[in-house]
Amino acid sequence: MNIIIVGDGKVGYTLAELLSQEDHNITIVDNNSEALRKADDALDVMCVKGNGASISVLKEAGAEHADVLIAATSLDEVNMVCCLNAKHLGTSFTVARVRNVEYTVDVNAFKRDMGIDLLINPERATAVEIARLLRFPSAANIETFYRGRVELMSFRAREGDFFLGQPLSNLSDRVKGLPILFCAADRNGQVIIPDGSFVPQAEDRIYLIGAPVGVHEFFKLIGRYASHIRNVFVVGGGRISYYLASILERMNMRVKIVELKEARCRQLSEFLPHSLIIMGDGTDQELLESENLGESDAFVALTDRDEDNLIISLYAMQREVPKVVAKCNRQNYTGIVRHLGLESVISPKLFTANQILQIVRGRQNSKGSVMNTLYKIGDSGAEAMEFVVNQTTRHLGTPLKDLHLKKGILVAVIIHQGRTIIPEGSSTIEMGDTVIIISSGHGILDINDIFDDSLLERRGDNSEEDLLDRGLEL
Repeated sequence: MNIIIVGDGKVGYTLAELLSQEDHNITIVDNNSEALRKADDALDVMCVKGNGASISVLKEAGAEHADVLIAATSLDEVNMVCCLNAKHLGTSFTVARVRNVEYTVDVNAFKRDMGIDLLINPERATAVEIARLLRFPSAANIETFYRGRVELMSFRAREGDFFLGQPLSNLSDRVKGLPILFCAADRNGQVIIPDGSFVPQAEDRIYLIGAPVGVHEFFKLIGRYASHIRNVFVVGGGRISYYLASILERMNMRVKIVELKEARCRQLSEFLPHSLIIMGDGTDQELLESENLGESDAFVALTDRDEDNLIISLYAMQREVPKVVAKCNRQNYTGIVRHLGLESVISPKLFTANQILQIVRGRQNSKGSVMNTLYKIGDSGAEAMEFVVNQTTRHLGTPLKDLHLKKGILVAVIIHQGRTIIPEGSSTIEMGDTVIIISSGHGILDINDIFDDSLLERRGDNSEEDLLDRGLEL
């Protein structure tokens, strides 16, 4: 696909990196020569210097024939004009990052008038994710599928956990009876898609998927079900903090925000009447102690500097705050702090990148099964995807045990007629089902991509039934 990315900041560069790896034709537009030089040196992309809102610059970038344009500059107004002009030139699908709440009071009318097909607010999405973590503090990360009826949670296995040192097939009936599945494990940076013979080890990062009631019950069994959070200490008063506090106030949590700039403190005080706003340096240990950091139920670091967020989060852990969350866009830092015990690290740019990647794949596969959700697992290319089965899906009604799936593929959940099913060998995929797939090492565009039909292809005209009659494994 021909994709134009306007804005070569954190989000734009990450998108260019991910999309170029999937063999798309990427053109980056930016006014910053140094940023373009970096992208040109490191990525397989074309670069155009100029204002992305300019029609002449968009023409130079190929907007007349582009499949997707993503406007991700730091200015909402520029992003809006980019999409409007690109639509007029002929771009098929436009995506805009718009963060000002005032522009999105009537979202549908706004999108229609400005020629925007998809509106993204990374700060609000990040705040929603953090609020979800604070609602269930035992998990390091939480992703949701099928309108929240399926949850994917990760946690670090600890010495003494009852499920360690034995194959998953040997777990007790009490665990096997829960609507959950061990769907992935990150061991030393390598994601493993487990089967019944997989033996979890201490320090593995385990990914668990299933119905919320089952996931919560499992956390109770391993003694990780933390008490409800009431007091939240936030450092940094930016947009994410505003959205987060707005959500937490509705959840009856008490929020304390430390912000350095006086003008911003006054704004937050006006917009968040039920939160306590403190003007000061959130990296100052003396201030943190004077504001009773150690008595908080949760600590969230949301300053503009990744380094500050991570350092003060580690300090909050040292003060034994039960739940600590840090914002960090630099992936090379994430692995380091996780080894130090900081599990909940949130990246707004990755939220945005994953959402757009899902849209791009869906447009590549417009005639196949519909991808509703896409999440990255770990840092080594594993993904969790939600598909809706339609008439193009092969092998409908065939038991999973009779299918030959590609290596590194797991059918994790099937939602059939509203029922959440953790599939067994006898389970089948039917028309209209929602299916959640875990994949490692494959760029899945369509649910049909999970099937390994190479044996059938090598056998020429032999049908599947003929091969089964001969006892060949499919």
